[in-house]
Amino acid sequence: MSMTPSPAAALEAAYTQIAATSMADMPLSHPRVEVEAVGFRRHEAWWVGVIITPWCMNVMLLPADTTPPAAFAAGLVALPGAELPFMPGKLAGVGDYLMCSLFSPLPDFDSHATARATAEAVLAELFPPPAPPGPDLSRRRLFGLGRG
Repeated sequence: MSMTPSPAAALEAAYTQIAATSMADMPLSHPRVEVEAVGFRRHEAWWVGVIITPWCMNVMLLPADTTPPAAFAAGLVALPGAELPFMPGKLAGVGDYLMCSLFSPLPDFDSHATARATAEAVLAELFPPPAPPGPDLSRRRLFGLGRG
């Protein structure tokens, strides 16, 4: 099994094409929001990140290995900070994915920067920093005998 490259660039290219064609004159497209793939990182067998488009914002899961995960089925997926409902999809130039809709449409965002900050906040909730280790309360340590 070998790791595939981050799908961020492919997602941006595919959604930029959609924005310029089938979604170009749609009333639900937000004129101040651009297409951007935010924060893609490896988690288990997936690349996980957020795609922002002028009409929606979704958490995306795409296979991180050349051998994709067995299931691209609708259902709950556990991430470190939350369990979210995902739906399968397929996109030309990207392939199979799972997505969880965060916003659609995006009427409350006053700018792309606000949309990006929201995507980053969502990812911070989904991937919280690891908790610091607690104090060593072993009996050996308490009596000054170290760990050995």
